[in-house]
Amino acid sequence: QVQLVESGGGLVQAGGSLRLSCAASLRTSSSVTMGWFRQAPGKEREFVAAIRWFGSTTYYADPVKGRFAISKDNAKNTLYLQTNSLKPEDSAVYYCAASTVYSGGSGYTRSELYNYWGQGTQVTVSS
Repeated sequence: QVQLVESGGGLVQAGGSLRLSCAASLRTSSSVTMGWFRQAPGKEREFVAAIRWFGSTTYYADPVKGRFAISKDNAKNTLYLQTNSLKPEDSAVYYCAASTVYSGGSGYTRSELYNYWGQGTQVTVSS
């Protein structure tokens, strides 16, 4: 059974940092792309960042470039999202996702290409 379990969310003041983690039980391979998405109340789920499981190329949404960093520990089957200089507008439920169908191009931003999802972790940034 495939499982993605996020942790590390919480309440933080504006300007603060949090490191989100995602423990993955799926069988990782060169064709797996991992991503972080977020969804704020009343808004659609949006892409945050992505990384190939075997690779170093990272992708970021414009609002988080320079503030967030996606990384992975292949030995621990764990995905991370380091969030820095947090703003109130970063408040959302953050989801870890895995895609075994994404094959290249700009599709890494499309949530429908991710076939496994975690339960989400809440990030709240106070002003």
